[in-house]
Amino acid sequence: MTYIIGEIGQNHNGSVDIAKAIVDVATLKIKDKLFNRDLKGIDAIKLTKRDLNEELTASAMNQPYDSQNAFAPTYGEHRQILELSDEEHFEVYKYVKSKGIDFVETLCSKGCLSLLKLFQPDYLKVASRDLTNLPLLEALAETKIPIIISTGMADKSDLDNGLNAINKYHSNITILHCLSQYPSDYKELNLKSITYLKNNYPNYTIGYSDHSIGIVTPVAAVAMGAEVIEKHITIDRNMKGTDQEGSLASDGIRRMLRDIRNLELSFGEEGIFRSDAVVSAQTKLERSIATNKTLPKGHIIKEEDLHMLSPGDGLKWHEKDQIIGKATSSDIATNEILYPKFVV
Repeated sequence: MTYIIGEIGQNHNGSVDIAKAIVDVATLKIKDKLFNRDLKGIDAIKLTKRDLNEELTASAMNQPYDSQNAFAPTYGEHRQILELSDEEHFEVYKYVKSKGIDFVETLCSKGCLSLLKLFQPDYLKVASRDLTNLPLLEALAETKIPIIISTGMADKSDLDNGLNAINKYHSNITILHCLSQYPSDYKELNLKSITYLKNNYPNYTIGYSDHSIGIVTPVAAVAMGAEVIEKHITIDRNMKGTDQEGSLASDGIRRMLRDIRNLELSFGEEGIFRSDAVVSAQTKLERSIATNKTLPKGHIIKEEDLHMLSPGDGLKWHEKDQIIGKATSSDIATNEILYPKFVV
């Protein structure tokens, strides 16, 4: 089944309580009411950890930040407010694990490895911007924790260089096709990259990290073979924050999970065969050989005496030789199914 990651990222706005509330929303039970079927929910929650000493130049960190999503007058102060400490990440980690799902952590610099002293995430994520940060990739790979990388800003050489850096230590790698445009324009998404990655990187798990609005592209990505889906989640898309508007809130999370899980159920197996689910419809709706006129007892049945009517529990047209040329055993009215028991 598709491994689905709900990315909180920075949507907690610097609050552990908001992060936990998002976890609560993301882990609600998913039910298909039409078929009264419980569906598998989300598989993992992801947070992002930055070390502000390894983030931007001093001049950039001190730059005035006048965005509508700013939490402070300079970008550095803004980022400081949004950061959770190692201990707070650990608190969210424990809360996520109490829900019985995995925890994924994006580490944006070597300094962020400090939180591994407190806990070990199920996966480490490399942000798209850091795919070319080979020293970071090697440091993360050295931990031997499985790694997820995104291709949001990469070309093939960037991807190959990143894979080579990680492969020095292990090959437990997931590659997510991605577009680092927020929100992503549908005409730029190029979902066919998923099939390209599956064909050209068969030794790795291939998935899709989505930054478009809505749920259509992650669902389509699963149809195209994505084995992992990553999507931003929140509790309120109107909250302050750069990623909030492009995230899924409660209803969107539920609909995405429902549609992906139902899509998985629909895949089935290769082949053309009659499903047991259509037996009643087949009996009710298919056509059977029937009389097109009244046939008296002893009538020798000819093809011109026949046509096709529902229900479908009688002979099919390709079986007409079972009755043509035989005599009726009793009077048969017009427009009645001509069952084999009616002939001798």
